[in-house]
Amino acid sequence: MNTKLTLTIEREIIERAKQYAKDKNRSLSDIIENYLKTLTDKRPDTENKLSPAVESLKGSFRPPKDFDYKKQLRDRLEKKYL
Repeated sequence: MNTKLTLTIEREIIERAKQYAKDKNRSLSDIIENYLKTLTDKRPDTENKLSPAVESLKGSFRPPKDFDYKKQLRDRLEKKYL
């Protein structure tokens, strides 16, 4: 049974969402309904599930004990953007 719902959303977001729905040949209601279904899905296996490709890489890299992830990330981002 479908029920009507009223939402308050910024006009610009609504216009972008309508264009997105049109580009995908779907209704905005359908997109929002599917998003809410995904968001409220209570099956435990859907939360934080890794894709098969990522799952296959799990454990393939063992960093040294003194590995500083934050420093490595900061250094890499500085190199990339500065």
